[in-house]
Amino acid sequence: MANADLVERLAALPALDDVPREELEWLVAQGRFEVHEAGGILAPKGERVHRLWIILSGRVGVRVDRGVGPRRVMGWSRGDVTGMLPYSRMKGPPGDNYLEEETETLSVHEEHFPEMACRCPAFTAYTVHLMLDRARSFNASDLQDEKMISLGKLAAGLAHELNNPSSATVRGASLLLVGLTDADAAAEALASAGLTRTQLAAVKRLRTTCLARSPAPLRTPVEQADREDEIAQWLERHGVEPGYAASLAETPVEIEALDVLAGELSGTMLDAALFWIASGCATRSLAGDIERAATRIHDLVAAVKRFTYMDNLGGPEVASVESGLRDTIRVVASKAKSRGASVTLDVEPDLPDVRGTGGELNQVWLNLIDNALDAIAEAGHVHITARRELDQVVVSVADDGPGIPPDVLPRVFDPFFTTKAPGHGTGLGLDIARRLLRRYHGDISVSSSPGRTEFSVTLAVR
Repeated sequence: MANADLVERLAALPALDDVPREELEWLVAQGRFEVHEAGGILAPKGERVHRLWIILSGRVGVRVDRGVGPRRVMGWSRGDVTGMLPYSRMKGPPGDNYLEEETETLSVHEEHFPEMACRCPAFTAYTVHLMLDRARSFNASDLQDEKMISLGKLAAGLAHELNNPSSATVRGASLLLVGLTDADAAAEALASAGLTRTQLAAVKRLRTTCLARSPAPLRTPVEQADREDEIAQWLERHGVEPGYAASLAETPVEIEALDVLAGELSGTMLDAALFWIASGCATRSLAGDIERAATRIHDLVAAVKRFTYMDNLGGPEVASVESGLRDTIRVVASKAKSRGASVTLDVEPDLPDVRGTGGELNQVWLNLIDNALDAIAEAGHVHITARRELDQVVVSVADDGPGIPPDVLPRVFDPFFTTKAPGHGTGLGLDIARRLLRRYHGDISVSSSPGRTEFSVTLAVR
């Protein structure tokens, strides 16, 4: 294509309206007209880019894989400028630059950039603004991706933690429906047994003992099975249904108390009385199980609400470090349990609040604690401390894993750098954590040796 035609095509691009014609002529004179087929890669991920491209027609998209598969995060079309820009420190694109359709470009090699700054000041200034806009767009995309990954971790942990209490609630409710039917039948049997007031008083005394809220002594499974067998044998000797033994064995009742009741009642009267007592104990026990499971669900939901600051989205930038750490530990509890790991928290009394948005700080805590759990071996330990130092709060997250190699340590905060296996890390967590902390005049550092890696976060006191 003739140079004059290329200049006219550049001049027709709205984005270059303010660029003088002599600058466009210089770009065409130093540049190269290129036609790229659809489906190819203009700039591969990580490879050094040496050219600037002005897109005359077509479309280019950037696809970045941050651990969950490639995703289009940015694109350029007619009139856009991409590739290496003057004054840019870009070492390589974070993802492959795909040609989404046949694309025509004017490319200028970076060897011409020093002269470009002198000969084309308007165009150079335009590319500097583009570079800043591009950095902001990538940062916003990185932060959104990391938030989604944190949300995925939160959802996975919450689902695991909610599974047991929710299953217990459903199971307990089903058994309770059956138990209520038995309780009705037991009440009818007792009413038709014809007990005297003295006998009824004896039954009520034993039932009160069985329903006592005082905790029963802790027993091993073997001890509990022996106790149930002992009660079943007593019931058989007195001609009573031995099936009541399972419910009675869960209560504080002793054989001596059963002997006292047997001294007042016998035969069908004793059977009806113990049926009524056992069914009452069973339903009360089931109701207690449901209450404990529902309380666990309530506590988990409350912890997640505090973790995400759902009720304080527009609140002031003041946050409690202690409550944030405790809620985060509760969120990762299932992961720690699955690895047999222990997580301990040591917080200085009366720790002051800090400047920062609680939800964003919790994202920092989640990244650090989750990384520590990934780093340790089975049955390892993560120790978290929070203390005040002058006008700052210092939070330390330490693990007893193998440590970070000295050649890797300086790069742990670099964007897209990760030591985890493909699909298990984005390389964004620590970079975003540092950016979030610096927003509130805080910072993060790391030290590591075999057997101990420690990340330290400093935040300004409110």
